[in-house]
Amino acid sequence: MTKIDPSLYLNNQPKGRTPSAELGKDEFLKILMTQLQNQDPLNPMEDRDFVAQMATFSSLEQMMNMSNSIETLVQSQLMSPVIQYSHMVGKEVTYQVFDDETGQVTGTEKGKVVAVSQKDGWAILELDNGEKVYADAITQISDPTFDNENGDQGGNA
Repeated sequence: MTKIDPSLYLNNQPKGRTPSAELGKDEFLKILMTQLQNQDPLNPMEDRDFVAQMATFSSLEQMMNMSNSIETLVQSQLMSPVIQYSHMVGKEVTYQVFDDETGQVTGTEKGKVVAVSQKDGWAILELDNGEKVYADAITQISDPTFDNENGDQGGNA
């Protein structure tokens, strides 16, 4: 015979409640049901009052759902490799070149980033020389419009 876990007994459950500063849809429905159960039988709630409260509840629920959806969208955008590496468009990068057969680094090359894409959750930088390079292969990033020797913007004489 199987035994019942003693932690599941009702007398072992917390007896107090933890108050919340926010009213959610469950609390709203409890208040509405209590109001309906305890209304004055000689002066019952008008239908339009009930409908107005339900409409308010429905609007509140939709706003909460929309807020959750927007939060999820923002979080997914922040985690997107394309968004994380989009600042590299227009930058010149130095990247490692690998031998296809051995997988060993054979040298480095440079290219200007023209686009960022993703594949399987990894950021891929598309360069002006036609190469596509994973972001983790980048060894240096520089701004081609910035002159490193004198600290001036390129093109200014």
